[in-house]
Amino acid sequence: MPIKFGVLVPQGWRMDLVDIKDPIEKYEAMTRFGVEAEKVGFDSIWLFDHLHTVPDPVLETTFECWIATAALARDTSTIRIGQMVGCNSYRNPALLAKMASTIDVLSHGRLDFGIGAGWYEHEYKAYGYPFPDAPERLRMLGEALQIFKAMWTEPYANFDGKYYQIKGAINEPKGVQKPHIPIWIGGGGEKVTLKLVAKYGDACNVGGIDPDGYRHKFEVLRKHCEDVGRDYNEIIKSAHFSMAMLRPGDDPEKATVRWRRNDSLEKFKKGSFVGTSEEAVILLDTLVEAGVEYFVIYFQNDLTNTDVLHQFAEEVMPKVGGVHADSDIKPK
Repeated sequence: MPIKFGVLVPQGWRMDLVDIKDPIEKYEAMTRFGVEAEKVGFDSIWLFDHLHTVPDPVLETTFECWIATAALARDTSTIRIGQMVGCNSYRNPALLAKMASTIDVLSHGRLDFGIGAGWYEHEYKAYGYPFPDAPERLRMLGEALQIFKAMWTEPYANFDGKYYQIKGAINEPKGVQKPHIPIWIGGGGEKVTLKLVAKYGDACNVGGIDPDGYRHKFEVLRKHCEDVGRDYNEIIKSAHFSMAMLRPGDDPEKATVRWRRNDSLEKFKKGSFVGTSEEAVILLDTLVEAGVEYFVIYFQNDLTNTDVLHQFAEEVMPKVGGVHADSDIKPK
């Protein structure tokens, strides 16, 4: 498949709207970013599903994920929109399936349904949600995935699990896309999460910028697919990470100071890409060679304007997947 690109819009969760005071203008900045991403050729826009800011919960805007998904779906026309990724614990899965079906219709079939087990303990406790351990949250996700599919494919959905039960649930309309809304499962857990991808997912989403890490995770997924009789090639292999895009001559220390906080640049670069467009092409090509087919990127730049979208769309996207073996540029 051709390499595809998605981008996270500024939503507030990562303190990317703090320079704007008016909440209406904060929303308008978010939607302008999504609309511009559509214009310059990104395949998708994405939202985080969080309730409090990170790394510390402070009194700052964080737009709610699913309401914002619906709004952005109507603000745009052709670009796909999803969650990177939704927190299963925050909403009853039958209700969430109904919400997703409605958004798939109002977007004319442009929804990607991102889902994961959840992890941000502070949010759980602040909002009064139980916070079981990770294995239990994953078991809950496993049940929820079965409910999503039932709600999107069966006339009357039924499920009797340990955590969730539905009896004759009607979900009309079921959405536009067939056989159902694509399910993107986030996380790289090898024993459970990637097995859930093999059984129920249309896409997996793994994080990081290490090519060897992706090769390993995808081989684990391939084995799980063999075990359950699933065609590995049916599943989109996607990567999610942050990029601080530089122009030639930019000072990387200065450019990343607001995102690094107290971390050194060296430590910061272990988890985020920092570099020019040309260096970005080299990195992304190494990840393509490792099996990545779809990139979902959060830009660690000034997201109150759309300059980084143009830089990436014009200088990076057209070149990824080309041959750069003769280049002496290495990602930093």
